[in-house]
Amino acid sequence: MKKANVKVLRNEEWREEDGLMIKDRKVYIPKDEELRTEVIQLHHDTLVGGYGGQWKMVELVTRNFWWPRVITEVK
Repeated sequence: MKKANVKVLRNEEWREEDGLMIKDRKVYIPKDEELRTEVIQLHHDTLVGGYGGQWKMVELVTRNFWWPRVITEVK
C-alpha cells in the first residue's frame, strides 16, 4: 500500500492490522508470484490436510487468504 502511495482505504471491507491488509477477515496476498506459490504449497504439503483434490485446496487456502483470481491460481 505504501508503494502505491495509498494513504486511506475507502472501502469498509478493507483494513490494516499489524502491517497486513485484511479483506473480509482474510489476509490479502499482494501480486507476488513467489509468495502466492508459497502460500499454496504450505497448504498442499501440510500433514494434517494432505492433498484432498483441487477443491479441498481451494477451501483450505481461501479460509484465511485472498487475492484476485485466488481460486483459479490454486486450481
